[in-house]
Amino acid sequence: MADRGCPLEAVPLPAEVRESLAELELELSEGDITQKGYEKKRAKLLARYIPLIQGVDPSLQAENRIPAPSQTTAAVPKQQKPRPTSSRDERFRSDVHTEAVQAALAKYKERKMPMPSKRRSVLVHSSVETYTPPDTSSASEDEGSLRRPGRLTSTPLQSHSNIEPWLDRVIQGSSTSSSASSTSSHPGGRPATAPTAAATTLTGPAAHAHIGVPVNSRVSSKIQQLLNTLKRPKRPPLKEFFVDDFEELLEVQQPDPNQPKPEGSQMVVLRGEPLAVGVPWPPSLLAALQQWGTTQPKAPCLTALDTAGKAVYTLTYGKLWSRSLKLAYTLLNKLTSKNEPLLKPGDRVALVFPNSDPVMFMVAFYGCLLADLVPVPIEVPLTRKDAGSQQVGFLLGSCGVALALTTDACQKGLPKAQTGEVATFKGWPPLSWLVIDGKHLTKPPKDWHPQTQDAGAGTAYIEYKTSKEGSTVGVTVSHASLLAQCQALTQACGYSEAETLTNVLDFKRDAGLWHGVLTSVMNRMHVISIPYALMKVNPLSWIQKVCSYKARAALVKSRDMHWSLLAQRGQRDVSLSSLRVLIVADGANPWSISSCDAFLNVFQSRGLRPEVICPCATSPEALTVAIRRPPDLGGPPPKKAVLSMNGLSFGVIRVDTEEKLSVLTVQDVGQVLPGADVCVVKVEGAPYLCKTDEVGEVCVSSSTTGTAYYGLLGITKSVFETVPVTAGGMPVSDRPFTRTGLLGFIGPDNLVFVVGKLDGLMVVGVRRHSADDIVATALAVEPMKFVYRGR
Repeated sequence: MADRGCPLEAVPLPAEVRESLAELELELSEGDITQKGYEKKRAKLLARYIPLIQGVDPSLQAENRIPAPSQTTAAVPKQQKPRPTSSRDERFRSDVHTEAVQAALAKYKERKMPMPSKRRSVLVHSSVETYTPPDTSSASEDEGSLRRPGRLTSTPLQSHSNIEPWLDRVIQGSSTSSSASSTSSHPGGRPATAPTAAATTLTGPAAHAHIGVPVNSRVSSKIQQLLNTLKRPKRPPLKEFFVDDFEELLEVQQPDPNQPKPEGSQMVVLRGEPLAVGVPWPPSLLAALQQWGTTQPKAPCLTALDTAGKAVYTLTYGKLWSRSLKLAYTLLNKLTSKNEPLLKPGDRVALVFPNSDPVMFMVAFYGCLLADLVPVPIEVPLTRKDAGSQQVGFLLGSCGVALALTTDACQKGLPKAQTGEVATFKGWPPLSWLVIDGKHLTKPPKDWHPQTQDAGAGTAYIEYKTSKEGSTVGVTVSHASLLAQCQALTQACGYSEAETLTNVLDFKRDAGLWHGVLTSVMNRMHVISIPYALMKVNPLSWIQKVCSYKARAALVKSRDMHWSLLAQRGQRDVSLSSLRVLIVADGANPWSISSCDAFLNVFQSRGLRPEVICPCATSPEALTVAIRRPPDLGGPPPKKAVLSMNGLSFGVIRVDTEEKLSVLTVQDVGQVLPGADVCVVKVEGAPYLCKTDEVGEVCVSSSTTGTAYYGLLGITKSVFETVPVTAGGMPVSDRPFTRTGLLGFIGPDNLVFVVGKLDGLMVVGVRRHSADDIVATALAVEPMKFVYRGR
């Protein structure tokens, strides 16, 4: 046998030395040892036999390579480059060694032992680039190359001077492995392809001697952990984790073929009764005020109560007229800025009055109307950073408000700046504050007369509306609409001169303003205004005032009826026999029917007649939409509708039985106002008319509605100038309609039914749900326990 470096055939080497040399050659060819290590170990093995070699320069023993006579390859140059660790040396290939390896593989197969696979990746890829240190997590880019045995690296191991300790452990672990450990670990134990078979070809006895070397395939735990990690399949892309949910979200929900669908014919526009012709209506509301203030100066107009229920002040029509005149004159002539009037006709003025002071609010409201100014009633801000103050400030800023009217007592309670003046509230424009108590007003000269001409298209007042998103907008109401509203309510409710009305509602807006401040003055009615604070202390107070004043009309919400039910126990001296109309201002809410029914059950024995209860439906944009007529005015009898909740969730009206839990029972809100046209249009898309058994948005065309959102032309057109069309696309009228924001339908006897509000509509999939229904459900379960004081 010829070994590397020098001819050793003439030297009698022991068998164990030859065996060690063969193993050393194998390690070098497989890359398990560096060239320098190979030279060092080989020199150590041959050290004792060097003197026996004649004519060899000792300094050349480690580097000079003299091929054996049997070798056909050329001699290696003296300054040889390091051999790549993963390359094969063709000089050491032989059929003898191949047969030996195959025999060893067969022997392993016969013994049915698992092939040692732990060494496979380490053996094939001995380059630094193909390893990832155990303390790193970068197992993405090179995972494929580590799993494919055919990919080898040719980077010399010696070129890496900063070999990590973990790599040393790999080299140490691999230096004792046998060639058999490099075979593939695929099922069936098939050997790997030729380039990866770690069989270094030897010749002669060395080949057979090597085969008997004990196999040590132990690998450190960290290296094994690394290899197991590298064997795992790559993680799928992130989107694949969510592909099912993502597709489900994007999938368009197909309508259920069994879902209820509207089957009725297309509805027609419902026309209300005409406004009474020949009735001597006043030309304007201010003309009515002047008439009563000069001809009936001592007639009571408004009585204010304190929190103990005592009447603290009664405002007569004479006082209302004179004090409103003083305020109008002061606003136009006594407020100057740089020697110029602070206000001019058409300017907007904020009214800041508490709910406990209806008298001063009424004076301020009519004083602004007489001065041709536009009042903007708002709530009293409690702190500098009040919750809704910023939205109110946006409204005031968009309306160009520069002056706020208030009372002396209210101003003292407002937050103050360090200068002692009223603080600037968050989001509010700079304001001047005017206290309108009597001592601060100037009496006008006798030759001064305000503008009380006929009602026109100019803006009379602005009422704020807060949407479900929290934004606040102002709805403008013209002088003509204000007068038409008073006339229509007078006709619908049958108001007559000098009647007494008990009002529990907020007098600054909505039905409380329309009935208790405006319509009442046109008819010279006497309003008993009950503050909210009194209702909290004594929920029965409004019923007691109906008794003591023999009131003919009362204006409440279903919550007030509910509270009085809780407080009526033990009360024997109350009677409601004087009432001819009990207006339920929130009768459009589905839960109001339970309060109405429960109230009637208790107080019918105390003089309350069933036909007296008159629910109504209102909207900030359309004002009063519909109201049930008192029986003496010839209205149809009240109606109830027991509707399938399942049908309503698809916008379809299906009558059901009252015994079921899956039904919604609603009451009618009466007929449309006199002089109004009403239709119901589809909630989504173009305003097509609904079918007769379909729920949609109620639209009103009338001279009694609001005219615009102040300063917001875009949404004004879509809400106040809607043109409903038939299925064929033809407009139903030459007059525009106003969207009310109420969801409902027209029932028998041309009665209006409301089942929810657009602001409270929740659409889940293709089904509709109403926020009002949740409250109605809670009340239906057990109202006394589940819902108390509006919670």
